[in-house]
Amino acid sequence: MNGPLNVSADGLAHEALRMQQKLAAGVETLRNVDDIEYGATAKQEVWRDGKVALYRFVGEKTPTAKVPLLISYALVNRPYMVDLQADRSIVKGLLARGEDVYVIDWGYPDRSDRFLTLEDYIERFLGGAVDHLRRAHGLDAINLLGICQGGAFSLCYSALHPDKVRNLITMVTPVDFHTPDNMLSNWTQGIDIDLFVDTLGNVPADLMNWCYLTLKPWRLFSQKYVGLVDILDDKKAVEDFLRMEKWIFDSPDQAGEAFRQFIKQFYQGNGFVKGGIVIGENEVHLGLIEMPVLNIFAEQDHLVPPASSRALKGLIGSGDYTELSFRGGHIGIYVSGRAQKEVPDTIHSWLDQRSPK
Repeated sequence: MNGPLNVSADGLAHEALRMQQKLAAGVETLRNVDDIEYGATAKQEVWRDGKVALYRFVGEKTPTAKVPLLISYALVNRPYMVDLQADRSIVKGLLARGEDVYVIDWGYPDRSDRFLTLEDYIERFLGGAVDHLRRAHGLDAINLLGICQGGAFSLCYSALHPDKVRNLITMVTPVDFHTPDNMLSNWTQGIDIDLFVDTLGNVPADLMNWCYLTLKPWRLFSQKYVGLVDILDDKKAVEDFLRMEKWIFDSPDQAGEAFRQFIKQFYQGNGFVKGGIVIGENEVHLGLIEMPVLNIFAEQDHLVPPASSRALKGLIGSGDYTELSFRGGHIGIYVSGRAQKEVPDTIHSWLDQRSPK
């Protein structure tokens, strides 16, 4: 009887000692942690409309691609997730393969932006960036990469202006918002969104973050911080952890009117599937998307379930449709070690096959 108990006691003592050593090392690690910065790649502002800016990434070599690639990210987080750090940068991988990469930065809305609409974001801002690139490069159409909500915007823009988009790439983009496993969409069905926005005006970033975190409360509230103890003696690992935390909580408020329209037409109305998405005075019909489409999604995505993204195939009018899934979650598709090679390789190869020679 004493043997197993003694072993267990010894094991607990060893674990307690290991924890004590980790915490002691962590004090020294945190004392020496550098300022947490993001963005591995230099970039230049080339166009601006109010708070919204268009940046061109500057790689180590001159781009060989003849058609620029514009990245449209979601409104709810900052777009530097695609260029988080030197060893976690989809942008860096694309530049290394010769792509000419731009990103639209939506900025931080304030009370003066309360009445910005989806038309402002899709026609004025995204459309303005597209038109700037068309003029600057002397092209009729450019390549567009839409990510998450930015992918939904890109689908709308491509359907409304198919002559201005040469190739369309969507990544972790929701299309069917009413799949059974879409918890976020299920939450929105009972919300009185008019009362919500009329009361709050702009939607606070902290409220949005709270909703996202509670989708996986154990993993995102407790488990990751418990796991932090295991890396406290590794300065780089701690800096990587803090950089990701900074991105998670660096969230802009949401312009109230655009938020109202997006929830009503996309989450509640499931407009891509059922119809009824209206941008300004024009209804969006995905069947008008006839340019080549590459649809990339993550197999373990809890925010945009794979079935939600796969629905795109049956809705567009393109005869050149490619669908690719990658192991990982909504964020892992940008920052995992495997993604650093596979995602830029896939995007570049797909575009290269459809580029002017």
